[in-house]
Amino acid sequence: MNAIGELSRSLWMEAGFPRGRALAGNLEVDVAVVGAGIAGLSTAYEFARLGRRVAVFDAGTIAGGMTARTSAHLSYESDDYYQELIRLRGEDEARQYFQSQKAAVDRIEQIALRKGIDCDFARVDGYLFASGASDNGLIEKEREAAMRAGFADVTLLESLPGRATGKALRFPNQARFHPLKYLSGLATALARGGVALYEQTRIVSFREKDGQVTLQSAGGQTIRAGVAVAATNSPVNDFVAIHTKQAPYRTYVFAAPVAKGTVPDCLFWDTQDPYHYVRLQPRQEDDLLIVGGEDHKSGVVADGELRIAALRDWAEELFGPLGETEFAWSGQVYEPVDAVPFAGRNPGNDNIYVITGDSGEGLTTGVAGAIIVAALAQQGQCPWAPVYDPGRKTVKALGEFIKENAGVAKDMAQHLTGGEVASLADIAPGQGALLRLHGEKVAAYRDDDGRLHIVSASCSHAGCVVHFNPFERCWDCPCHGSQFGTDGQVLAGPALKPLASRQA
Repeated sequence: MNAIGELSRSLWMEAGFPRGRALAGNLEVDVAVVGAGIAGLSTAYEFARLGRRVAVFDAGTIAGGMTARTSAHLSYESDDYYQELIRLRGEDEARQYFQSQKAAVDRIEQIALRKGIDCDFARVDGYLFASGASDNGLIEKEREAAMRAGFADVTLLESLPGRATGKALRFPNQARFHPLKYLSGLATALARGGVALYEQTRIVSFREKDGQVTLQSAGGQTIRAGVAVAATNSPVNDFVAIHTKQAPYRTYVFAAPVAKGTVPDCLFWDTQDPYHYVRLQPRQEDDLLIVGGEDHKSGVVADGELRIAALRDWAEELFGPLGETEFAWSGQVYEPVDAVPFAGRNPGNDNIYVITGDSGEGLTTGVAGAIIVAALAQQGQCPWAPVYDPGRKTVKALGEFIKENAGVAKDMAQHLTGGEVASLADIAPGQGALLRLHGEKVAAYRDDDGRLHIVSASCSHAGCVVHFNPFERCWDCPCHGSQFGTDGQVLAGPALKPLASRQA
């Protein structure tokens, strides 16, 4: 398997795309952007409009990563709640965050209009609602906090309109769109404007010296740039600077048809933990209801199909019977310890920047991060930069930092434990498992034809033990979120090298 998603299928992947090419030789540019999702392509746009020579590199295909696995909400309400953001970071930084997120939605709308991109963009209301009769005051507290952050027009409702729920907040002027139609149009515009787009080009090292950045590809090519931006879901430019301050979580999404007019064209999300989120994607004859949630720490459970079923049960209780599921998929988000992503100069560097820690809001934070990085590189400042600073230390989030990093030590200890099965014969076709083989812990997968694929169970990033993900048929690392195909090849970083092959 060479791509994530053998069992799952994303709604968005049906969009056509301009294709890039693999880098064939050395290159020199003003700005090298690593990652061709919404953060990377938005970064390329921001620098290109400043007249800089830009090249974008992706280990896979353009917009073929986690941007293709979003539910595509565009909202500037915080998933972690503004009351929590104010507690951790203070009112001024909460206001900066609100302003940046609002500007990101505005920027997407502006680009779609300027470039003539037909991407189903529409302004819609967003509703946060209590999932039960009582919310312990959370809804009222969030209204007050959101208003303090800048959401002046948020309104309090006794319930979600037309639904039997607890209290709700209405956030007007939010948005939704088709993310890959948008990025397809943006990539086309970038290519026409002279931005070079390279696919199947994995960047394996970043070095900064004398004001220049040198990148090395897995194919041996050298790229020299004045500025480099790691705009990947998890940063691939260094080993630990950011990884200890964010944790990988897997989230699930399905889409099923509903009759037109039965569900309003709005964004919905509830107060459960993990929370659920809902939106519509209009079609000609009917609409698709897109429902997400049931998040869990990556690599710790293997019940994706059950979680999709739980999402359906939850949605049908709220919206009534749905048509047959047409699409179901999962994605990976990174939760920062203090409720805000990381966008700006990489700690210890002058000309290497990162955009990461999306917390499930990667569409807006990716665009906001692009604006921040371009402003810092061009002007040396941005009013939103302090709240996103990758080098920040948040004392009030120390407990979350300790909790998330404690899991790394626990997972390392699994090198000393027994396997999940006693022998290779215990692994059925289409399944994977950990076992001890020749004194070493290995990860073994038996494909549908009965052939075994055996690799080291030690993640090539930091050495944690990987775990099989039957929903996507891949190996997930619970420590920092690396993903590997059943053949051991890297599907998603921060790992840069495949899992070592092993013999039976």
